[in-house]
Amino acid sequence: MSAQQPAGEPLLVVIDRTARTVDGESVRIARDVLCAGARVKLCLPETPEEMERALARRGRRRPVVVGDDRALLAAVRTLHRLRELQRDALALVPVGPHQALALSRTLGVPQDAVAAARAALAGEERNLDLLQDDSGGIVVGALRIPGGGRVPAPAVPVEADRYDRDPAEADGSGGGGTGAGRTDGLFDRARDGWWSPVGRTARTVARSLGAPLLSLSGLVGAVGPGSPGSGGVLPQHRGHRLRVEADGVLLADLDRPVRQVSLSNARPVPDDGLVEVTVRYPSSSLRTDAEQETGGGRGASPTRVRARAVTVSGRDFHYRADTVVAGPVRSRTWTVQPGAWRLTLPRAS
Repeated sequence: MSAQQPAGEPLLVVIDRTARTVDGESVRIARDVLCAGARVKLCLPETPEEMERALARRGRRRPVVVGDDRALLAAVRTLHRLRELQRDALALVPVGPHQALALSRTLGVPQDAVAAARAALAGEERNLDLLQDDSGGIVVGALRIPGGGRVPAPAVPVEADRYDRDPAEADGSGGGGTGAGRTDGLFDRARDGWWSPVGRTARTVARSLGAPLLSLSGLVGAVGPGSPGSGGVLPQHRGHRLRVEADGVLLADLDRPVRQVSLSNARPVPDDGLVEVTVRYPSSSLRTDAEQETGGGRGASPTRVRARAVTVSGRDFHYRADTVVAGPVRSRTWTVQPGAWRLTLPRAS
């Protein structure tokens, strides 16, 4: 007598490689709960290309991601590239280090594997916004333009950058520069041999000799978080000369430097078609007399507004969109796409 198949909705369960490595027990628990409640096809991708093929061939199966925030973002970007982001609601079972699950917590996904798996089976769909830029790139959670001070390196392991590239660039034909799929440079540095002892020594010497020259020439502000030699930390400087507009309203202009511009899209409540824009300014100790007269510095509170479209322009700048560093660009516009994707979350009590 054959075992009876679960009567639930068919699912494609994509189990992230890092999740299988760092917490195999939670992965097993999530798999057992999902398999008990639905007809499940398991996918264990090792590369972005394998994930894309699985999602493209899923048929009527609804995708469920078992992994951290980067695995979820990779699935969203892949479905967007396939023009299927609105076809099915995604579900997430968070598995990974605490610092790698900040987005899932903000979105309201249960952090317990059993609760999250049950929500994936019987939860309710929630329409969520995302940001799309004028080059076709998307932002699910947050965007940041570093403009000074210490910019911490990503808190996730280096191996977690597995998804921060476009599968179309896997053949080596993808270019750098302004591509929205540009990574933090980890793959480039590995390819160029910077992992070798000789390469590490040469880079250390170059950074030691070059840092004073950069400081004296005032070029430190041009070093981005993904630039070779930055090490994920930017020296303190006077900020970026950027023009920031939100829904046509000028928030910052070139005559007043800004330390950081950030856009926050993810919230634990239904999205309203608006993004939160925050403009921060340099510390007063680094201001010139002219900047002090304009009011910039430590005494100036950050400017916060909510808007549907944000345009940032100025001298070449890099920006971090979720986990991907892109640039340099001279102008970029981000527009909110209301209800562009759906996430399955626990039903409201």
